[in-house]
Amino acid sequence: MTLVEWGALGELIGGVAIIVSLIYVGVQIKDSAKATRSAAANDASVSMQTWYLELGGNRQASELWLNAMRSPEPLSTHDEFQFLMSMHAVFLGFQNSYLLSQEGTLDPEIREALTFAIIAVKDLPGMDRYWSQRRGFLHSGFANYVDGLRMRDSIETLDVYKRNDDPRDT
Repeated sequence: MTLVEWGALGELIGGVAIIVSLIYVGVQIKDSAKATRSAAANDASVSMQTWYLELGGNRQASELWLNAMRSPEPLSTHDEFQFLMSMHAVFLGFQNSYLLSQEGTLDPEIREALTFAIIAVKDLPGMDRYWSQRRGFLHSGFANYVDGLRMRDSIETLDVYKRNDDPRDT
């Protein structure tokens, strides 16, 4: 073979190598994107699980939260502050899910499943107090999304939100 023929063969092999490496990079990017979406779904779920476990596992916190959600008037200063901070913590988790779904990292169905809880409490007085005070602290797109959730039809979920104190709770 002549030098020109060897050069042509080298170019052909180089071209094939470039195509193979581009395919490999494409597969790696796809796997990386899948791993990122999986991590985002896990993080969103764990964030909500943590909030629910902390609230449900602490009698004082759960009583305070439930009383604040039911009460048409603010609680004492410290209790109302604790309630608002607890609500804001969970809403930051909801907002994170919303923003990740907007950028395509989190499946919108997961976001909907997580934020469905807002519809369950949207008509409670504590939700109104929280929303009127803290809406402006959130991303405007997310705030508009929550406004849309609050306009949906109510759902019946936990009747515990409507019950008065039950003597069996002592």
